[in-house]
Amino acid sequence: MEVVLNVLLVLTSTLLVVLILLHRGKGGGLSSMFGGAASASLSGSSVVEKNLNRLTIFTALIWAVCIVALGILVKVG
Repeated sequence: MEVVLNVLLVLTSTLLVVLILLHRGKGGGLSSMFGGAASASLSGSSVVEKNLNRLTIFTALIWAVCIVALGILVKVG
C-alpha cells in the first residue's frame, strides 16, 4: 500500500508542477499557446482556463490525500 501511495504521490507531484506552469499569469502563459487567449468569455476567463483550474484542483486533492495517507501509514507502521 505504501509503495502505491509513493508512486501516486510522485505522479501527482509531477502533474501538479506541469499544470501550475500551464496557468496564465499576468502576461499570459503557456495556456494561451493552446487557445486559452483566443476564446475569452465575458468574465475574462476562457473555457480552457476553467478546465485547467478544475484539473489542477482535482490533482491537488489527490496529492493531499496521498500525503495524509502516507503520514498515517508511517505513524502507525
